[in-house]
Amino acid sequence: MEPQDTVKAQLMDARDLDRTLNRMARQIIEQIDPDEEASETFALIGMQTRGVYLARRLQEKIRAVDGLDVPVGVLDATMYRDDFRLRLKQPTVRATRIPFDITERHLVLIDDVLYTGRTARAALDALMDLGRPTSIRFLVIVDRGLRELPIRADIVGREVPTLPGEEVRVRLAEVDDREGVWLVETPRARPA
Repeated sequence: MEPQDTVKAQLMDARDLDRTLNRMARQIIEQIDPDEEASETFALIGMQTRGVYLARRLQEKIRAVDGLDVPVGVLDATMYRDDFRLRLKQPTVRATRIPFDITERHLVLIDDVLYTGRTARAALDALMDLGRPTSIRFLVIVDRGLRELPIRADIVGREVPTLPGEEVRVRLAEVDDREGVWLVETPRARPA
């Protein structure tokens, strides 16, 4: 969290987050055809940044529960966003690494928070430029509502209706100083 943010509530601690990922891993396993080789027909795609770490955690959980080896790709959809030209600062573009052909694969696109739907739409556009998957499911840890586009998640850890000015922050040990999910109010949203 940024130092100037006001924490309104902790929505998940590390244990809650792990329990949620265990449930989501089982939901993914249910979608994998047992008669097909999972490593050839199925894949997880983590969206930069935290979606990548969530995808890797889910990959490990799927392997531990069912012994399936599901590949993971990394996607950055920054340049596909419809608002990247409108931002005042230069956007940070991160690597896309998908070391397998996505054509005719079932994909699970993974992100931490679903808000307006614009990032998810950009990710779908980016994936379509890379191939033609058989299907794409969308997984998020938190759906916070306030959608601007008709996008929905297929697998949701928790629904947390938010108000304008509130944000949901997912923090992971791999990139942050803490682990969990928080509802915060940002300074730009507070009345003067």
